Amino acid sequence: MQIVDDLPRRVFEEETWIEMSDGTRLAVRIWRPEDSDTDPVPAIVEYLPYRKRDLTAQRDAGMHRYWAGHGYAGVRVDIRGTGESDGVLVDEYLPQELDDGVEILAWLGRQTWCTGSAGMVGISWGGFNGLQIAARQPPELKAIITICSTDDRYADDVHHMGGCMLVDNLSWASTMFDGNACPPDPALVGERWREMWLERLAGSGLWLKQWLEHQRRDDYWKHGSVCEDFGAITCPVYAISGWADGYCNAVFRLMEGLDVPRKGLIGPWSHKYPHLGVPGPAIGFLQDALRWWDYWLKGIDNTIMDEPMLRVWMQESAPPSTRYDHRPGRWVAEPGWPSRHIVPQHFRLTAGHDLLAEDDESNGSASGAAEAPMTLRSSLSVGLHAGKWCSYNAPPDLPHDQRDEDGGSLIFQTARLDAPLEICGQPVLELELSSDQPVAMVAVRLSDIHLDDKATRVSFGLLNLTHRDSDEFPESLEPGKRYRVRVALKHIAQQFMAGHAVRVSISTSYWPIAWPAPEPVRLTFHPEACRLTLPTREPRPQEEAALPAFEPPVSAPGLATTVIETGSEVWRVIRDLATDVNEVLVVNDEGAYRFDDIDLEIAGKVTERYRYAYGDYRSIEGITDWERTFRRGDWMVRTLTHTRLTASADAFRIQATLDAWEGDTRVYSQSWDESIPRDLV
Repeated sequence: MQIVDDLPRRVFEEETWIEMSDGTRLAVRIWRPEDSDTDPVPAIVEYLPYRKRDLTAQRDAGMHRYWAGHGYAGVRVDIRGTGESDGVLVDEYLPQELDDGVEILAWLGRQTWCTGSAGMVGISWGGFNGLQIAARQPPELKAIITICSTDDRYADDVHHMGGCMLVDNLSWASTMFDGNACPPDPALVGERWREMWLERLAGSGLWLKQWLEHQRRDDYWKHGSVCEDFGAITCPVYAISGWADGYCNAVFRLMEGLDVPRKGLIGPWSHKYPHLGVPGPAIGFLQDALRWWDYWLKGIDNTIMDEPMLRVWMQESAPPSTRYDHRPGRWVAEPGWPSRHIVPQHFRLTAGHDLLAEDDESNGSASGAAEAPMTLRSSLSVGLHAGKWCSYNAPPDLPHDQRDEDGGSLIFQTARLDAPLEICGQPVLELELSSDQPVAMVAVRLSDIHLDDKATRVSFGLLNLTHRDSDEFPESLEPGKRYRVRVALKHIAQQFMAGHAVRVSISTSYWPIAWPAPEPVRLTFHPEACRLTLPTREPRPQEEAALPAFEPPVSAPGLATTVIETGSEVWRVIRDLATDVNEVLVVNDEGAYRFDDIDLEIAGKVTERYRYAYGDYRSIEGITDWERTFRRGDWMVRTLTHTRLTASADAFRIQATLDAWEGDTRVYSQSWDESIPRDLV
């Protein structure tokens, strides 16, 4: 990463407040050119709950100072109830949050240093609310960049996948449990910091309970899902994600569903800004975004909109690993989406475990001929090596060798490929099956099989079979009845090398990616009616060679910090043969560090445990513990949050505690013990 200190315009930085119409003050940090009072600039807004003063301060400074030095105002706002902003945050993407966002843009439009034009940028939460606020059509908002976000809060977010409840639902709820317990900084808000903090501790609530009360696609999830009305978005959209991120599907849907000028970009990255992208290669995102802002906020006629609509990293084969510094591959592009260059290729499943191209009858029974049914009842161990649903840190949360998972799965595999095979888009597996239980799930994995038989997971998909026809109106299965279902896997661009093979693996559980069905399930498959569809793409070398290269990643100078204690990460799969208990242990210790200019020390650590006793569905539990400390001189606050999620056949149970200390005195303590009925999950 190159640090760029010599920017075209000198930058002025300030922390201030924006007052909402109800009197609530939102904390804001602004970077803008020193001469913007006489030479106004457009504004670029990032609107998050992640604490501009400390938790995202380093990242914010490098990004917004860079854009400010090129003639913009970088505006980083803490959502109501977070950081130094007034109020209490009680859930994601509430109407109040979006109303405040519209007011922020109107406030910016009134500032003498602003031209009245604004853009919004953000990763994850900030990508979500950028889309949602764009759908409100505020006149100041001229364009957005949405990164690692979704248009569909139910079908394609951290909470659910294919109607299955993701275990990241617990992990993410615990992250916000920790974040909502953090205090404002007394250095900014003064003596009222304690009153504000105690109000948050008492009022933020147990978000996991709210989410579990909505297990199907109801109005709760439709709110904020811009796919409900793509036509509401009228400004240009640049959508970005990575193949290791949880949100790459949304880029394709936005390219297809929106009717505005738009661009899509997907790299090999995890849940990161592309200039910080891991796995690499990272790119010069700040420069690329500057071209977008120049075109839409300043009217500079550059070439960005002459380039292809969609650009993606075509991954080449790589051995399985939980971490990659770099994923081999190349940039490819499509002029639009859906693309006429993508051709579906169909493969049928055979009782001999073959994956046979439909135009190839050289092996297996004739297409459509009856074959012996195949049954499966997977062990709960399938999924222990799956990594996270969304790779937040890249190392070490990517999936490992899939041979460790395939022992509890039905597998179907092509012959070794005579020539490379490239896919770009969404693989789909159609299955004809029956279940011996009224509630069941199926997990599907697509893998690249290497010459030495190592198996690298390329994509995966989940389906709660009660959601086979509708996420809004699920229906239980009739045991023994045959159903035809469609499992959509995550979009991917992948080249399978000559000599490699393509494998599909099917399991009846995928813990701890998703919460299992209430009871062990046996599924029966009818292979003659099962089909895999891959979105194949022929390389176009001349077009690819003509694509403009991305510049190398850069950043403006960050903030001066001192490392007090080095952080560390742990990811262990533990099988205790004495007790027959299996556990995935994840520890992310952020260490301790000090922001030198404000003399603020911060430390944070999260421990996650996902356990089960062999064969015992009642023993499944997820446990998360967060510890967070803030310190300046004699002032010190510390918070501990604990969440434990278990389930019976009929209900989920949440046991949680929140404790907060000021110095050595515990100033707040609360506990929860909540039961939420299972709703065909």
